[in-house]
Amino acid sequence: MLKYDAAVELQREVVWSFSQRLPIHCLWDFCSPFIAIYVTMVTRIAMKSYSTPVPVMDLTVVNISVSRSQSCNTDFSLLTDETAAWPDVKTSMNLQQPAPLIPPVHPDVQMKPLPFYDVLDVLIKPSSLGASTAQRYHQEKYFIFALTPQQVREVCISRDFLPGGRRDYMVQIQLRFCLSETSCPQEDNYPNSLCIKVNGKLFPLPGYAPPPKNGVEQKRPGRPLNITSLVRLSSAVPNQISVTWAPEIGKTYSMSVYLVRQLTSPLLLQRLRMKGIRNPDHSRALIKEKLTADPDSEIATTSLRVSLMCPLGKMRLTVPCRAVTCSHLQCFDAALYLQMNEKKPTWICPVCDKKAAYESLIIDGLFLEILNDCSDVDEIKFQEDGTWCPMRPKKEAVKVPSQLVPKVEMVPHSTEPSSTKKADVIDLTLESSSSSDDEEDSDPPLKKRCVYITKSEEMHAKG
Repeated sequence: MLKYDAAVELQREVVWSFSQRLPIHCLWDFCSPFIAIYVTMVTRIAMKSYSTPVPVMDLTVVNISVSRSQSCNTDFSLLTDETAAWPDVKTSMNLQQPAPLIPPVHPDVQMKPLPFYDVLDVLIKPSSLGASTAQRYHQEKYFIFALTPQQVREVCISRDFLPGGRRDYMVQIQLRFCLSETSCPQEDNYPNSLCIKVNGKLFPLPGYAPPPKNGVEQKRPGRPLNITSLVRLSSAVPNQISVTWAPEIGKTYSMSVYLVRQLTSPLLLQRLRMKGIRNPDHSRALIKEKLTADPDSEIATTSLRVSLMCPLGKMRLTVPCRAVTCSHLQCFDAALYLQMNEKKPTWICPVCDKKAAYESLIIDGLFLEILNDCSDVDEIKFQEDGTWCPMRPKKEAVKVPSQLVPKVEMVPHSTEPSSTKKADVIDLTLESSSSSDDEEDSDPPLKKRCVYITKSEEMHAKG
């Protein structure tokens, strides 16, 4: 009990000495030597370092023997929660520095979902790369995240070893940047002069896209960044991301980190089929609307020709689709469209060059019926009432099967005397070609004839 009372009294004396803000040389008059030495050391340390707050003497950790009246030994480890009731000495000292700036979280900022990635977990919510007055031209922020054992297990299981010692992960840690706008889901957008380091290692960024015209500054195409290869796949060690960028006037950016699963184009095609096929009557109504005569127009459209070939691969359609935002009837092949966007995501309609996002794609039921009904036609024509008829080339209308056409063979001239007779027709004694037309119409001169006598006739003549 004596030790406990002495410890409490010593704690009160420390608090009192700090609260009175007495000069250091006066502490020796009002406090015990131990308290005076302790306060002097704490004050000197605080004056040298402003980066870390000076803690009050931790009586639950320090275990020393102090002799205030040289008759009692104090064991500080015996102190209880009663000491917590005393005022905080740090606030009265005013020696602590403000806490380090933590990037503000913007929960209202939403990233646009990516068709080829399923989000499994959010590791860092969208956090602002807010402007700072510390640096003028370049700013730097640090972000820290840690993985759970389950997340580490999912990433490691999805690992695939590629030739050359490279590794590929189907479950990835994905880093994304966007503008700090809350009006709608934001697409990937990089700040200027971006530099990223993951656990102290520089992360290579995608190359610059060619400028649309001369004089325009080159920018990197916005896309998610797969930083899995630089992340420590351990639940015991946190990961640090360093972001350096050049601020822009009137623009603020946000950064977020996700745990995602990468998808393939066949899986997206399967999901598109599961959404269902649009009713053929919807397309027929669209055809009637397009072919309805406009009273204000002098030209009336009575038919509409549509190709059954995909404009992407110039092949016959297999899964005809288009975006609900498109106003045309022409379809493109869904499988080929997804394969092209898997390699280079643009999501641009190949017919009208407008945005055709994955979530807006539909499979046209009318075109499916047409493809199943006629397999030897590449073009059709829609009528005003919504019906259709195949369009065949004109050359096919008069085409005759080759079996019915008799073969014409070229028979060479025989080497009979007739050929010799033909050669004897030429008369070199004729006049020049300057003769009149009447002479040309006259009968040709008599030809020299050669009489051939067989052996039997010759013997008969001799007899």
